[in-house]
Amino acid sequence: MVREEIAESTRTLQWKCVESRVDSTRLYYGRFILSPLLKGQADTIGIAMRRALLGEIKGTCITRAKSEKVPHEYSTIVGIEESVHEILINLKEIVLRSNLYGVRDASICVRGPRYVTAQDIISPPSVEIVDATQYIANLTEPIDLCIGLEINRDRGYRTNPTNHSQNGSYPIDAVSMPVRNANHSIHSYGNRNEKQEILFLEIWTNGSLTPKEALYEASRNLIHLFIPFLHAEERGIHFEENKKRFTLPPFTFQNGLTKLRKNKKEIPLKCIFIDQLELSPRTYNCLKKSNIHKLLDLLSNSQEDLMRIEYFRTEDLKWILDTLQKHFAINLPKNKFSF
Repeated sequence: MVREEIAESTRTLQWKCVESRVDSTRLYYGRFILSPLLKGQADTIGIAMRRALLGEIKGTCITRAKSEKVPHEYSTIVGIEESVHEILINLKEIVLRSNLYGVRDASICVRGPRYVTAQDIISPPSVEIVDATQYIANLTEPIDLCIGLEINRDRGYRTNPTNHSQNGSYPIDAVSMPVRNANHSIHSYGNRNEKQEILFLEIWTNGSLTPKEALYEASRNLIHLFIPFLHAEERGIHFEENKKRFTLPPFTFQNGLTKLRKNKKEIPLKCIFIDQLELSPRTYNCLKKSNIHKLLDLLSNSQEDLMRIEYFRTEDLKWILDTLQKHFAINLPKNKFSF
């Protein structure tokens, strides 16, 4: 029994990307393995990861189109080969890459005759078009086509009823799903008494995320779903054992931060994500774009390093310094050579 506990405690899980390819601009594929797992664990992780990959990852898409010259969604415009409805469907298929928060405006303003593609979209700097050749419409005559667009970041699939169309503004069904498909399979090995498993994960994305990025986002989102069970304050919950009553002590995330300040070993810095630090959306976005995802990543940078980040402001640095001082009593060095 003791031998089994020691073996389990020293078992280190490892993951690896065994295959990665780009089939097209809008189709990426990745295959990953995780091992060694005990019998039954691979299925538990595989099912949870597949659901998180398909439903918990946010994506950016066009959610609304505006044009004052269009009377209704099913009308046609002289000089344009497609109907308004077909143009809306083509806009729905455009793949965008961004970490934006809230709604952003974009537009298309071109003159025919010509083909209109995704490269004609005038978008904010924070939004990247994955496939600039994606087809939108064909202008067959020398007319002007001006369309206003709304871009939003969300998760899953949301339909908009057509009765929400008003004043030349037409909602587009939002497909905010960067992962096109995900599968998992299990390989078992070992003898009957010491059966172990290898989990294989296959991920296909639309190009707005790589399979590796999707795997990271899904894993992080799963962790966040369980955080309330670890840090939520529990009151009035009692357990009875041998006719003795035990009350669970209240524990919140703020208490955890206080404990970390006293003894940093109790909560590893690598287990705290930056979105748990109550940062502003702007500060959070700047750090994410620089691959700073965890508190440990943040502490490996100096104040000078942070100020080199694009769009990073002095106010953002002050916010971070105040947060680190408040919760951890930690100060970032001004530069790499400060001690």
